[in-house]
Amino acid sequence: MQIDLRVLAGPYKGRVFTFTQSDTFLIGRTKDAHLYLPEDKFFSRHHCLLEINPPHCFLRDLGSTNGTFVNGQKVTEAFLNNGDQIQGGESVLRVEVSTGTIEAIAGVTSDQPATRPTVVTVECLNCGRREQAQATSSEEHLTFLCEDCRQEMKTAPQPIPGYDMVRILGQGGMGCVMLARNQQTGAPVAIKTLLPEFAVTDKAMRRFMREMDVAAALKHPHIVEFIDRGVHNGVVYLVTEFVDGADAAKLADARGGWLPQRETLTIILQSLEALSYAHAQGYIHRDIKDQNILIRGTGPNLSAKITDFGLAKSFTQSGMSGVTVAGEMAGTLAYMPPEQLKNFRDVKPQSDIYALGMTAYSLFTGKLALNIGRQTSMPETIKAIFEQPTIPLRERAPHLPQAVCEIIDRALVKDPSERWQSAQAMRNALLHAV
Repeated sequence: MQIDLRVLAGPYKGRVFTFTQSDTFLIGRTKDAHLYLPEDKFFSRHHCLLEINPPHCFLRDLGSTNGTFVNGQKVTEAFLNNGDQIQGGESVLRVEVSTGTIEAIAGVTSDQPATRPTVVTVECLNCGRREQAQATSSEEHLTFLCEDCRQEMKTAPQPIPGYDMVRILGQGGMGCVMLARNQQTGAPVAIKTLLPEFAVTDKAMRRFMREMDVAAALKHPHIVEFIDRGVHNGVVYLVTEFVDGADAAKLADARGGWLPQRETLTIILQSLEALSYAHAQGYIHRDIKDQNILIRGTGPNLSAKITDFGLAKSFTQSGMSGVTVAGEMAGTLAYMPPEQLKNFRDVKPQSDIYALGMTAYSLFTGKLALNIGRQTSMPETIKAIFEQPTIPLRERAPHLPQAVCEIIDRALVKDPSERWQSAQAMRNALLHAV
């Protein structure tokens, strides 16, 4: 599938921005915007953000002064369909959804007619409910779970062949995590179920499985070990080692919202060691946060393990999540660096370093480095990530050594070229500081 954003009016008239994979598209007066409109005073610096995952496209106004319009109606957010027009000031863009059979490159204009997707009927694998979905052809097979069944399976997951379910460990936007036992060995395992938000093609499902197999090659004492994966009745499941303990966020909540200096430093140092190893192998996590760091043991003997390596990218690019930001990562959006919001597809190791810096800040203080809270809306959070300066750690944690504060602050610089350029460099600096 393919989405074209065709500029019908304004300074970029005639240009076409083409997307064949998940990505984001920023419009505004900032130089970082994909559609950069410095002369149009109608636009705010960060005006609106499009989240694209063909054939799905979602528009989110970022609290702009003059608003964003879709088909003449002012909107704060909207799912976009083929033919919809986005307008602000003099600029007008039309959304065009096609099968992507014509070779195209992002930013290149093509006058060749695109082939519209075929609308097919899909049937929920759980309850048999029928709905319509877009496909490249009427012969394409799609895996589909309806919204009612998705919600039900989050609280009452189906059993996975070969494993006995023990209890639910947690729930999230993609599905849930369960403690289970291997029926052959009796060994405890963690099973994460992934519930596709939209109908998924067989090709996309195979791609997701391949990427999970590649991620399974990561073997490190501070990375949760991947054991198995599969699909059962439309539910994708991942089997990993079971870490008998809580994640860092729950551990901090149980202690009043933050952790002591020594424990936090141990968690961050071990996580940096894991990131250094993974980055050297060419893997970027993309979703580092305290909820994705599992803790075994207590005090000086604790062991941190990063989970869900590569899952955010693979889940999104397979088409299982509708859009890049509004899915599983919405609740922890504030951990994302600006460049990841602006260009979700092309993320470097420095993005993981920013996210781990935000994690360290949260564990040290119980707060985020931005002036936002749990009730802050998603558009306000996105705008804060782009525009707000981070609050120096020293202001929130004056008891910490100055050198430690400076190391964490450097990890949270907006410009990735000014952050620590490797996890190992940040780890070495912390070791020297403490």
